[in-house]
Amino acid sequence: MSDRLTSSFAACLAWILKQDVPVPPGPDPWSFWRGWLAERELGLVPIENPREFSWAGPWIAVRKDGTAAVAFGPPPDLIHDPLETCAPFSTVLDGWLVAGFDVAGTGEPDPARTEGTVEAIVIARVKEGPVELVQQAEAIAGRGLVGDRYVDGAGTFSNPHGVGHDLTLVEAERMEEIGRPPELARRNIVTRGIDMNALVGETFTVGEATCIGRRLCEPCAHLQRITEPGIMRPLVHKAGLRADLLEGGRIAVGDRVRPS
Repeated sequence: MSDRLTSSFAACLAWILKQDVPVPPGPDPWSFWRGWLAERELGLVPIENPREFSWAGPWIAVRKDGTAAVAFGPPPDLIHDPLETCAPFSTVLDGWLVAGFDVAGTGEPDPARTEGTVEAIVIARVKEGPVELVQQAEAIAGRGLVGDRYVDGAGTFSNPHGVGHDLTLVEAERMEEIGRPPELARRNIVTRGIDMNALVGETFTVGEATCIGRRLCEPCAHLQRITEPGIMRPLVHKAGLRADLLEGGRIAVGDRVRPS
């Protein structure tokens, strides 16, 4: 992505969200923005036919000159051009809608479940490989658990420009609700007693490691493909948390999990 497109796209996001939006360095700002928006339970949805998109709200239009502007409709037209290039709506090639993950929300935090324990530690040494239960593991800041495929950047969703790939966690109670073993979720840390959904955007400790919750670790078609049919539906908003490791250290079964 060119610098002009990166800066103008960030300015459009800021205009729509009414808050400052970081301009990420490097060649892949998309991964950064997806992670940044996901922490706010938002995402970017591509618009198939942007010149015909009839939407009574703002969205981001990308034009032939490689710049972004805010569009609005119906009928659609440009209403905010951060670089003031004056390129008309007829030059729009692509469009993106900023949308919430769930208009009803994912529920209120449970005040009775603010601390918990590590019930199990799960690693998979290779992508799509079998999982293994271990009693303890060393967590490396910015990477993951020693022995797991993500510590080497070899996981299915590994991305050097993304966030939320160091560590995944799931509540034992959620897996019990659907009558499935916790390792079926293929999350690194199985917890008991703490509300994982409440830790999005928060720092917390797991054993000796300090983490930050990035976004919900929603179930995906990939998980369903390599585990069992039908696993996605009962795990929506209940499949755990994606986190990054700010400080490493040992994590063992029985360790405390608590907000910092």
